[in-house]
Amino acid sequence: MIVLGIETSCDETGVAIYDTTPWEAGKPAFLGILGQGLHSQIAMHRDYGGVVPELASRDHIRRVLPLLDQSLVQSGLKLGNIDAIAYTQGPGLAGALLVGSAFAKSLAQGLNLPTIGVHHLEGHLLSPLLGQTAPQFPFIALLVSGGHTQLMKVSGIGQYELLGETLDDAAGEAFDKTAKLLGLDYPGGAAISKLAEKGRVGIFDLPKPMLHSGDLDFSFSGLKTAVLNQVKKFEARSVTEPTEVVQFHADLARSFVDAIVTVLVSKSEKALKQTGCKHLVLAGGVGANLQLRNALNEKAMKNGFEVHYPPLELCTDNGVMIAFAGALRMLSKNNGSTTSGAFDIKPRWDLQSNNLI
Repeated sequence: MIVLGIETSCDETGVAIYDTTPWEAGKPAFLGILGQGLHSQIAMHRDYGGVVPELASRDHIRRVLPLLDQSLVQSGLKLGNIDAIAYTQGPGLAGALLVGSAFAKSLAQGLNLPTIGVHHLEGHLLSPLLGQTAPQFPFIALLVSGGHTQLMKVSGIGQYELLGETLDDAAGEAFDKTAKLLGLDYPGGAAISKLAEKGRVGIFDLPKPMLHSGDLDFSFSGLKTAVLNQVKKFEARSVTEPTEVVQFHADLARSFVDAIVTVLVSKSEKALKQTGCKHLVLAGGVGANLQLRNALNEKAMKNGFEVHYPPLELCTDNGVMIAFAGALRMLSKNNGSTTSGAFDIKPRWDLQSNNLI
């Protein structure tokens, strides 16, 4: 089965074509990626310090058809070779989701194809299955994507149990807000991680929220406030020496990143112990963070569990993960919606409500 995937939940337009043949034959799942196109809106939103929903929606409209053409050229296929269309149904920005839904349903109507609405986080959660070494079910998934920080137990396709989640700011939001405090460009995740590499360890004693809470929930708003307080203290000193300012920013970035990594790794390890799982998956945009990857790899070697990541190019939002998740849903006999013409979206959507059983 060949599935076209369309992702338009926020500020990336992604289109991809996936063939389930390798997966069904027990071969590595990544062999099924036939073609893909991706456009990021980061440059457009940077001047505003964040995503502007109306601009995002309009840009999706401009990009989706050229990206479809690009994917078809890469795959060597024609529209007539497509068997089904998967699209991001939610969660996300309502206007952006409508673009993808309308495009998917209209195209499917013209080609007489079935469609399936995919949960955005399910796309991220299953994307490590496209890596060189796929995890075995059941596994624990640490989802760190945009406004989401969650720990899930994954027993199979469409079998998800929420173990813990953020009570306020997600890790990604804390990265962006802290980066802004340090004068870094949006989005802040990659910028602050790069700056942290130049920082010294342990210069600032920042809080590690809910590290010893006894549960698997997260909270990062207090950490962001602690960074703000340190910035205010430094600014009150009226330091003008450029090298001292640069070092302060690098040291504070290092302490911030170390605090978040400590919490994420500790909670993930606790989830593995509580469930008895031996496989951990890191998915979502923050999954590209090298400090977090290094810390998890070190813990895995020490404590005897395996950690799995999606390919770096699939950490951000993309069409491949939507095509893949939609294909696995269809193979699981969950055929989703049909080409009824209804542009159905779910800007707010609980992943567990989408379980197959």
